[in-house]
Amino acid sequence: MENVILVIHVLAAAAVIGLVLLQHGKGADMGAAFGSGASGSLFGVSGSSNLLSKLTSIFITVFFATSLTLAFMSSHRVSTGSVVKSAVTQEAPATAVSTESAKPVENTPKDIPN
Repeated sequence: MENVILVIHVLAAAAVIGLVLLQHGKGADMGAAFGSGASGSLFGVSGSSNLLSKLTSIFITVFFATSLTLAFMSSHRVSTGSVVKSAVTQEAPATAVSTESAKPVENTPKDIPN
């Protein structure tokens, strides 16, 4: 289920990026407002929204909903511990210590006179 939502999330993100890049900016007619254009205001006339802006708002809503859903699902996931700890234990090989090299250390000094 999480993978399906993740695929929808990525597709919605790509659609929002594409639709925003395709739209005509409001600041594009700003040069026409200062002398040689038929622009109604500084940032152009804001008329009724066209198909691209409606699709953008739909995909932004889908992106927002999938973001919240994925955040909710990841916060309620049962974790087995830290990702760092699991990566360290998988990468570090177990080293065997030979019994001959490991000699016990005596804590009582014998060379010190009383």
